[in-house]
Amino acid sequence: MRINPRAALLAAGLAVAALPATAQQVIMGPPMVGGGAMYPTADIIDNASRSNDHTILVAAIKAAGLVDTLKGPGPFTVFAPTDEAFRLLPPGTLDSLLMPQNKPQLVKILENHVIGGTVTTAALTKMIDAGGGHATLTTLAGSTLTVGKAGPLGFTITDGTGEVGQIIYPDLMQSNGVIQVVDKVLLPN
Repeated sequence: MRINPRAALLAAGLAVAALPATAQQVIMGPPMVGGGAMYPTADIIDNASRSNDHTILVAAIKAAGLVDTLKGPGPFTVFAPTDEAFRLLPPGTLDSLLMPQNKPQLVKILENHVIGGTVTTAALTKMIDAGGGHATLTTLAGSTLTVGKAGPLGFTITDGTGEVGQIIYPDLMQSNGVIQVVDKVLLPN
């Protein structure tokens, strides 16, 4: 009997994909984001610090004094904008936000990316279905984010200004919550 190597790899991949996330990580290792491993036993800050795609976010969290909060027990859901998302802000905005006198505004923007509790994409799907096509989440900043479906596997996220981004890397489980990587800085209303 001759085995087709491509078919065998596909079957193995499908078999692994059917396993729970913890079993997948035993077989395949932790997910990689920005060249860094996202260990489910590490906290949000430790994992975000490993990602080369989140250097601006980590620097902003440090400047805002939110490291201890996001290293705390949580649980938290962090919609983590990539460095590219920060670069899409109008010129000079990021530099201005990182100035000490603008710390309250920076804190509010960063807290607008955090939800209390662990909100996975499975939970989002249930909320969206129950909400008739969208779910409204209240951030630690007291603002709202609206999440909707974008095709069978994708999610959109609308911030307080009406701008829309997407979850581009979902369900990165952390010891104190979950990171949902997004392609937009989410501004409060």
